[in-house]
Amino acid sequence: SFLGPGGEPLSAELDLPVGPPRAFALFTHCFACDGDLPAARLISEALCRRGFAVLRVQENPAQSTGTQELAAILVSAAKELAKQHSLPRLLVGHSRGGTAVLEAAAELPATEAVVTIGAPAPAALAEGEALRLDAGLLVMHSPVDKVVAIDEARRIYEGVHGFKSFLSLADADHTLSLREDADYVGTMIASWAHRYVSFASMEERAPKEGRVAVEEWDRPYTNRVLARRHTWLADEPKELGGLDAGPNPYELLLAGLGACTSMTLRMYAARKRWPLEHVRVELAHSKIHAEDCAECETREGHVDRIERVIELRGDLDADQRARLLEIADRCPVHRTLMGEKEVRTSLA
Repeated sequence: SFLGPGGEPLSAELDLPVGPPRAFALFTHCFACDGDLPAARLISEALCRRGFAVLRVQENPAQSTGTQELAAILVSAAKELAKQHSLPRLLVGHSRGGTAVLEAAAELPATEAVVTIGAPAPAALAEGEALRLDAGLLVMHSPVDKVVAIDEARRIYEGVHGFKSFLSLADADHTLSLREDADYVGTMIASWAHRYVSFASMEERAPKEGRVAVEEWDRPYTNRVLARRHTWLADEPKELGGLDAGPNPYELLLAGLGACTSMTLRMYAARKRWPLEHVRVELAHSKIHAEDCAECETREGHVDRIERVIELRGDLDADQRARLLEIADRCPVHRTLMGEKEVRTSLA
């Protein structure tokens, strides 16, 4: 919650990434749209995956607000964000929100990157004036936008002085109603922003070298996994009480074996200079009766079975393929799973 420029109570939603935010973004939705815009959530999710915390601000569609007033609302939201966290370094605006972030950027000195999506040009640019922006600018617009003509994007691009880029959104509609369009926009913004935004170090999030940390995150069953500077989620499917926010523990185990298999085959083929073009490993885990496992010493109860299917592409002969199949069993993770092991558990 925050107070608008006139003291009126307003609200916004803060989407947080997995782990401490590396930077903050302010995202203003399509102000002409009724209710929440699905594309806004998808774009925000894409930014969160790259370490941004995203404050999403949307005007009440029942109220008529001018662009300058919208810009003032965004400045108020950014200042409230700064009180609790930090000023936004990335400003993203969709439709009239794009016009508003261009005007708000001048009053937010921490701004390092600005993105407009299907936005009308500010009135000053339409009258032939110029706008100086001390930040990178990405103009995104669809050539078939029937709400805001693409000529508005040209006015923004030509009228704003500074480092700028333009990205056509092909046949996307104004509200980015197709999920693939919204995902594309979010992913491209996140990638582009890395050129301009100063990110906080991720080192404080990582466990000690050689260790992996797993901790509960936000809700039951959802866990955050930290390894070096990498972060991802693990979860259970919805039918088991989770939110399906990430792979489950057995899927992570299979991923480790599959990745190790693929990397080992690639190293071996490269050393032999064999024409291996591509490796795909598909795995599945199940429980079987011990009596159905001919190679198992256990004869009662159940044992774990992992099925691994390896696809090798390239001009390889039969002997080379057979040899690579043998090498798959020599990958370090395979040996760990099949060899003697010990798990020591203690309280921190």
